[in-house]
Amino acid sequence: MSEIIVKTEAFAVELLSTELDPKYLYHNLKHTQRVVKSTKELIEANSLDIKEKEVLLLTAWLHDTGYTQGHEHHERNSCKIAKEFLEKQGYDAEGIKQVLACIMATQMIYEPKNLSEQIIRDADASHFAQNSYLETCELLREELSLLGIANYSVKEWMEENIKMFITNHQYYTDYAKANWQGKKDKNLTTLGKELKKEKQIAKKEQLKAKYKNESPDRGIQTLFRVTLKNHITLSDIADTKANILLSVNAIIISVVLSNLIPKLDNPSNTYLIYPTLIFLLFTVTSMVMAVVATRPNVGGGKFSKEDVVNKKVNLLFFGNFHKMKLEEYELALQELVKDKDYIYSSLTKDLYFLGLVLHRKYKILRWTYSIFMVGIIVSVLAFAIAFKYLGKIQSTDLATLLGS
Repeated sequence: MSEIIVKTEAFAVELLSTELDPKYLYHNLKHTQRVVKSTKELIEANSLDIKEKEVLLLTAWLHDTGYTQGHEHHERNSCKIAKEFLEKQGYDAEGIKQVLACIMATQMIYEPKNLSEQIIRDADASHFAQNSYLETCELLREELSLLGIANYSVKEWMEENIKMFITNHQYYTDYAKANWQGKKDKNLTTLGKELKKEKQIAKKEQLKAKYKNESPDRGIQTLFRVTLKNHITLSDIADTKANILLSVNAIIISVVLSNLIPKLDNPSNTYLIYPTLIFLLFTVTSMVMAVVATRPNVGGGKFSKEDVVNKKVNLLFFGNFHKMKLEEYELALQELVKDKDYIYSSLTKDLYFLGLVLHRKYKILRWTYSIFMVGIIVSVLAFAIAFKYLGKIQSTDLATLLGS
């Protein structure tokens, strides 16, 4: 590798690494390195003299340096940068002229005039025949969007790429035609399949949107489903809270009955009777209210045909039909499913009465927890007073009695 190529590579790598806008996701150092690699591959496949090889490698390294000054007229800017750099390195004027001609040959619409221009054009488009083509072209789509040049949808971008493959691009060298064209055709087939998938997805989305617009019932159904689920969850939470209170109070009563009550028979412990009774009173009251909160309330279990005709009965709640025969319930349910308004009316009633049950549960639970909390406080105070005052009085009376 000649010294000028080594210096040019270092210059291009440094320039594209430090001066290029990070929005260039495609036209960056990685793209340049890919073009250099493809250029070397094409050079090896063609009979070129040393000077022609050198010019092509210099072109490959410098052809996109103009992007450091923006995307507009980047070929001209690349020529300007290349000329200044090569002149500074003392490169010969004829060689510089050939490099600039090859850089201009990478323009989108250009017909190459010689083998060198054909090679650099094929190398610049070598990604069309690579397995990573779809990922690479997606980077270009994002780059165009970030730079504000164009915004393509996925479908539009695939259509543009297919158009590029079919009408706006061709490989010129014999090597590219023999070794790359087949892979390019394979990528074209893949693009066609992806475009077909994208169209099918878009069609499905349109049908979904149309269905949603024409069927507002979906939103209503979601409303009932979510609300009923939330109500059931809240009911489960209320039952759990009541069970916690029942368990705690049951433990407290078992401890009191096994440890405290037997000691009250002793005359010296009579001062504990009142605090113990207070404690038990609040504990039992809490248990009873917790049971009341969770106690099920089932309806009559029967309805008449007139109730179904007049839409007065909620067939979704078991308490309204548990005493009916299966045949009667099936007939009533058939009437229900025929009438959408009746269905929504039943769901509304189910939601409403479930809300009433929840209100009752939480109201009783609130009182239960309040009674439990007050009972604990009052009981502790009662025991404290009993231990401090009544216990002393009883001890003094007993001492006096023994002394006399």
